[in-house]
Amino acid sequence: MSTTDSPHASGGRPASAVVLGSDTLTTDAAATAARNIENLDVSIDTEAAARMDASVKLRDTLIATHQPIYGVTTGFGDSARFHLSAEKAVQLQRNLITYHLNGTGPAASPEVARATMLVRANCLARGYSGIRRSVVQLLIDCLLHDITPLIPERGSVGASGDLVPLCYLADMLTGSGDVLVRGRRTSAGEALSSAGLKPVVLEAKEGLALINGTSFMSGFAVLATEDSAHLAMAADLGTALTTEALLGNRGHFHPAIHSQKPHPGQLRSAARIHTLLAGSGLSGDETAASRPDPATHAEGVIALGRAVQDPYSVRCAPHVTGVLLDTLSWVHQWLDTEINSTNDNPVFDPETGSVHNGGNFYGGHVGLAMDSLKLAVASVGDLLDRQLALLVDTRFNHGLTPNLAPRWDEDTTSAGLNHGFKGMQIAASALTAEALKLTGPATAHSRSTEAHNQDKVSMGTIAARDARTVVELVSEVAAIHLLAACQAVDLRDSAGLAEGTRAGYELIREHVPFVDRDRRMDTDVATIAGLIRSGALTEALRPHVVA
Repeated sequence: MSTTDSPHASGGRPASAVVLGSDTLTTDAAATAARNIENLDVSIDTEAAARMDASVKLRDTLIATHQPIYGVTTGFGDSARFHLSAEKAVQLQRNLITYHLNGTGPAASPEVARATMLVRANCLARGYSGIRRSVVQLLIDCLLHDITPLIPERGSVGASGDLVPLCYLADMLTGSGDVLVRGRRTSAGEALSSAGLKPVVLEAKEGLALINGTSFMSGFAVLATEDSAHLAMAADLGTALTTEALLGNRGHFHPAIHSQKPHPGQLRSAARIHTLLAGSGLSGDETAASRPDPATHAEGVIALGRAVQDPYSVRCAPHVTGVLLDTLSWVHQWLDTEINSTNDNPVFDPETGSVHNGGNFYGGHVGLAMDSLKLAVASVGDLLDRQLALLVDTRFNHGLTPNLAPRWDEDTTSAGLNHGFKGMQIAASALTAEALKLTGPATAHSRSTEAHNQDKVSMGTIAARDARTVVELVSEVAAIHLLAACQAVDLRDSAGLAEGTRAGYELIREHVPFVDRDRRMDTDVATIAGLIRSGALTEALRPHVVA
C-alpha cells in the first residue's frame, strides 16, 4: 500500500510530510507526527531505499558463504558462540521475538507507540540493517492506519536496545498479539486484514533489526522533550503573572542584569518574562518602592512600603527555567542524532560489502539526556510550587485574601466558608514532591545481565519513562499555579495586566472561570494542563514574547 492511499494521509490541514532514511527527521517532527497521525504522509527516501535493497542482497550473499554472522546464523547474546545453519535463520528470528515477549506493567500510550514506530522505521530505512523494504513499509502502513502495538512499558535495560518492548512491535508485523486500532483493542491479524495489509514472515536478521534498537526509549524522549518546551513557556507566564499578582518588581528581568550572565536559556527566559510584563499596571520597576522623606525618621532609617527585591522564587526564575531551556537545546541535538542513526547490530555496509559487529544499540545518550531533562523539569516544578506558596499566604501576598478565597462581607452567611486554593496548594506540593523523588539518575543503575554478555547497560528506557512522568507531574503543578495566579490577579484587578500576560490570562479564562465559591477543581487542572501540553498556551503567547 502506498502512503498516499492511507486513510490518514489527508485531512482538513495540509499533510505533514516525513521522508524516512534521509537523516532529516527532527525531535519536534517526530513528536508532532505521533500526535497528529491524521495529517501524516510518510515515504522512504529513494537513495535510502536503494541502500536497503543493497543491504539485503549483501546479507543473503554473506549467508550463502556460510560465514558466521551474529544474530543471523548464530545465537543471540551469550549464545553467539553457536553457529546455526542458514536453514534455521527464519525460525531463529521467530524465536527471538517469542522469548522476549515478557514485558510487564501498563501499556505505553498510543502516542508513545506511534513515536516508536516512526523512529524505528526511520532508523531501519537508512539502509544498513539488512531488512527488506516491504517489512519497513508494513510498519509505515500500520502507523498510517493508526494500528499500534500494545507495548508493556517495563522490561528494557536499554542495551541491547529495547529488546523486550520492541518485540511487541515486531510481533504485530507478523500478525500476532493484540493491537489498538484508533483506540479499539483487537488482534493484530484482524487489524491487518481489515486494513488490507498482509503480515510478514521475517527473514534472516529482520527480527533482530526490528528489536535491537533504541526506538522505544526515543519514543518517550521525543514526546517528553516537546512537552518540556511548552512547560518552559508556561513557567515564564506563571512567573510574569505572579510578579503582577504580588505587585512585584519587573526590573528583576531587565536585560541589563541578564546580559551580565549570558547563558542563552537564562537570557531567553528573562526576555520572555520582561516582554510579557511590558506596560503592566500591576508590577513596578527598580524605582517602584516608596521614598519617604528621611527627615521623618529620627535615626534616618526609612520604613519602605515593601522590599525592593522579591523572593528568590520570583527574582531568580530565569536562572531556573533558563536551565531547562539550555538543557532542551542539547537534548534536541542528541535526540536528533539518535533517531536518525542505525542503532541495531550487526551493521551491513553495502558500499564495502562488509558486516560489522558493534554496540550502537546502547541507549547512553538518550538515558543521560532524559535523566538531565527530568531534573531540570522538576526544578521548574519546585520553583512554581514556591511561587504558589507566596500567592496563597497572607504573610507574603501583599493584601490578597487567605488562600485566594473570594472576598465576602463579614456579615454575610458565606463568610468563612470558602477556602479558595488551600486544597490546590496541597495538591501542588504533593505533585512537586513526587516529581522531585523521580530525579535520581536511572543511568547510574546499570546491572550486569544475560550471562554477563550485557554487563554494562544504559537504563535509558527507565530514564525516558521517568522523564515522561516528571513532565506530566510538573505540567499539573504549572496548571494549578496558573489557575491560582489568574485568581490572584482577579482579586487584585485584572484591568492592570500587561498585554502579554493578558493573552495567557484570557485563554485560561476561556476555559476556567474565577473561583467564586468552593468547588471541585480537578477538571480545571486537567483542562489547563491540556492547554500547556497541546501547545495552545504557547501559541497564544507567541506574538507577545521574544522567540
